[in-house]
Amino acid sequence: MLRLAHISDVHLGPLPAVSYRELASKRVLGYVNWRRNRRKLLIQGALGAIVEAIRAEKADHLAVTGDLVNLALDAELELARLWLETLGRPEDVSVVPGNHDAYVPGAFNKVCALWAPWMRGDNFHGPLGRLSFPYLRVRGNVALIGVSTARATAPFMANGFFREEQAARLAKILDETGRRNLFRLIMIHHPPVRAAVPQHKRLFGIANFHQTVIRHGADLVLHGHSHLPTLFWIGERKKPVPVVGVAAAGQGLGGHHPAAQYNLFEISGEPGHWHIGLIRRGLTAPGMISDIETLDLGSPRKAPAPFEKAMPPETTASG
Repeated sequence: MLRLAHISDVHLGPLPAVSYRELASKRVLGYVNWRRNRRKLLIQGALGAIVEAIRAEKADHLAVTGDLVNLALDAELELARLWLETLGRPEDVSVVPGNHDAYVPGAFNKVCALWAPWMRGDNFHGPLGRLSFPYLRVRGNVALIGVSTARATAPFMANGFFREEQAARLAKILDETGRRNLFRLIMIHHPPVRAAVPQHKRLFGIANFHQTVIRHGADLVLHGHSHLPTLFWIGERKKPVPVVGVAAAGQGLGGHHPAAQYNLFEISGEPGHWHIGLIRRGLTAPGMISDIETLDLGSPRKAPAPFEKAMPPETTASG
């Protein structure tokens, strides 16, 4: 059995000092948003409580599905690396980048350089870049597969992208890990589900993702981005794949979104008979972490949630 904790949308704060030069880009909009909204609701006390609770769980592995920072400032990216070092050994923590981590052109490459130990596949020793994703790590009988949807976008946009090239690489990994009878867990930032977020935040390439998963097989998908504890199902009803989101790890009490949470999974069984237990735990009072929900993801009938089937291929313009 593997016990795995999942957090997302950390949005480490407070922001470091920002120069006028750094704000001469899309960052100025994010900076205004931070000053008006995010700094009041995304607080370090919430994140600290979540991290301490996860440490107490003594989980085997931690998945972090993106948005560690806010504006992808150089100082933020360095701070995030230091924060990752506090979570545990890089081999015990797997990260995929989010749209805020690739907020402006050039940020993604810096993330790949600074956070490489936490985004490097087993037995891969070269420099990281877009072609490094998906990466593969195997822990016990679980294959941890990290997909990147992060890319700099225009002002007022927070979209993700899952193109055919990455879909082809993911297909090969799913085939390989399937032959090895491993439980296949995919980590991705943007929810690969239609209508999970507003259009300006959606993932382009949802159909590519669905078709890859359905044709080549997977057992669980973890995502962030929506700041919501969601559960969807994709694929055929006889063999659906659960898609699980989580509330933002730094979210304080009293906002429009749920306060900070983490997911704790217990994965056991064997191919064709996997068992996935899920406990959602989160902030219910200042400094207090409590159980929110317990789910058995063995069947979509056990959890009333939207059910998505595979969709036709998207056009080049939309996906």
